[in-house]
Amino acid sequence: MKLQEIIQHLEHHAPLEYQESYDNSGLIVGHPDMDITGAIISLDATESVVDEAIEAGFNLIIAHHPIVFSGLKRFTGQNYVQRTIIKAIRNNIAIYAIHTNLDNVIDEGVNNKIAERIGLSRCEALLPHPGALIKDRPRGTGLIGWTQHPIEWTFFLEDLKQKMQVHVIRYTQPVKTTIHKVAVCGGSGSFLLNQAIAMECDVFITADFKYHEFFDANDKIMIADIGHYESEQFTINLIKDLIIKKISNFALRSTKVITNPINYL
Repeated sequence: MKLQEIIQHLEHHAPLEYQESYDNSGLIVGHPDMDITGAIISLDATESVVDEAIEAGFNLIIAHHPIVFSGLKRFTGQNYVQRTIIKAIRNNIAIYAIHTNLDNVIDEGVNNKIAERIGLSRCEALLPHPGALIKDRPRGTGLIGWTQHPIEWTFFLEDLKQKMQVHVIRYTQPVKTTIHKVAVCGGSGSFLLNQAIAMECDVFITADFKYHEFFDANDKIMIADIGHYESEQFTINLIKDLIIKKISNFALRSTKVITNPINYL
């Protein structure tokens, strides 16, 4: 199978035009005409994931996060980005990233996967994107959904912790005793806090809030920071399922490498 066939399927679901201006989704290493022996799906493309692909005899890594966001001036192996790229090129392994373009797909996107796991329904974009749709894919940033019924806030957080397989939740004081209307944004979502407040959500589930940003909840919403890796870890399953739906006779597996750089005691 040619790499281009896989790329076309992924970009039909998550058009590159949907990615944010700072992003670098798409083919990062390799050539579209490559014959693909198999693919590893991972949240991050790291040296360990490249080693895993080599051991499996696969020559494609599909990662959520791009290994390269901006131009590289040298390849001397001074950091993990350079070392990963060098190892991939030496071993003829392609690297493809499907990042904020997949974040910004409303149905069957990153945030929809979170909503599905925690049992939200009646979902819609937290911040809809204006303009024409591409390939009929609804787009927007973040997601709003509703729990089946109002849930006492401590029970909601315990349930969230279990369903998202989270070690720690950093949260602000709740505004209400129950949670019903929920905003979510996988990865770094603090820029959407005011939108979640404006939409009168009870809680905003996301990651990467800084200390002083927690004050911005301002007794108007509860922030629940579950961690960047934790919020997006099930994106691996999402990408795998998207490919299997279209290409069933293809060697494909989720990485066994935990790429989260953060450890917990």
